[in-house]
Amino acid sequence: MRIFLTGATGFIGSAIVPELLQAGHQVIGVTRSDAGAEALAAAGVEAYRGTLEDSEGLRDGAAKAEAVIHTAFDHDFSRFAENCEKDRRVIAALGQALAGSDRPLVITSGTGMGAPGHGQLAVEDVFNPSHPNPRVASELAGNALLEAGINVSVMRLPQVHNTVKQGLISPLIEIARRKGVSAYVGEGRNRFAAGHLLDVARLYRLAVEKRQPGARYHAVGEEGVEVRAIAEALGRGLNLPVVSIAPEKAAEHFGWMAMFAPMDLPASSALTQARLGWHPTGPTLIADLDAMRY
Repeated sequence: MRIFLTGATGFIGSAIVPELLQAGHQVIGVTRSDAGAEALAAAGVEAYRGTLEDSEGLRDGAAKAEAVIHTAFDHDFSRFAENCEKDRRVIAALGQALAGSDRPLVITSGTGMGAPGHGQLAVEDVFNPSHPNPRVASELAGNALLEAGINVSVMRLPQVHNTVKQGLISPLIEIARRKGVSAYVGEGRNRFAAGHLLDVARLYRLAVEKRQPGARYHAVGEEGVEVRAIAEALGRGLNLPVVSIAPEKAAEHFGWMAMFAPMDLPASSALTQARLGWHPTGPTLIADLDAMRY
């Protein structure tokens, strides 16, 4: 297939590119920079200049493709709600490009959208349209497209990791460096689901090839890694003491990360594995944290 990929030079998109190429697909990769365009061309990808702010431009690019994978997202969490609304607009525009066909669109969300309640295991077949997390906008946009007859499916991500980046854990590393301690909230028994980058990239390929309207997939290799264990790994890597922060002090210590640091976000991928024959094989989150060069 000829696949339009947003975020093609990003952390996840740059891993999806070789996965798609090796499977025989052609890739149109979205980038905002000359350097990105040059890197994509060197990888054998057709570069398409675009930004999340120009949803109409992305729509025009997607119209030229047989399938679309949307991974781009503005990760400025100080404007998280605003960026989630921007994602809603982009998803709507990408869907418009595919109207009147069965060409698949795979959009991106978070595993928390599948949690029946706080701390409960998130599963693929659960979606709460009243979820308080602003990222719910992405799945609501997908639902609207599905109702309009667009072939859309959802990839829900946990903390995606390798030895370079680890989702929300990467900002925790920077906070630990600034504060001189690696911290967790309370007892640190809350959990983050995790998935290795290469496993996640393979799952995106399988999802777009499956072309299953309305499907929701969880790119989860580990259902729940305790945040205390994550903090201890960071303490080892940074040679810093590991401490507990009282919940009422979390905002002072973590800043914007205080909204995420105490969250309990376990998630299952049992249905995903059964439906797509996908079995994660990459290193664990703690193994990657222990192997990275701090």
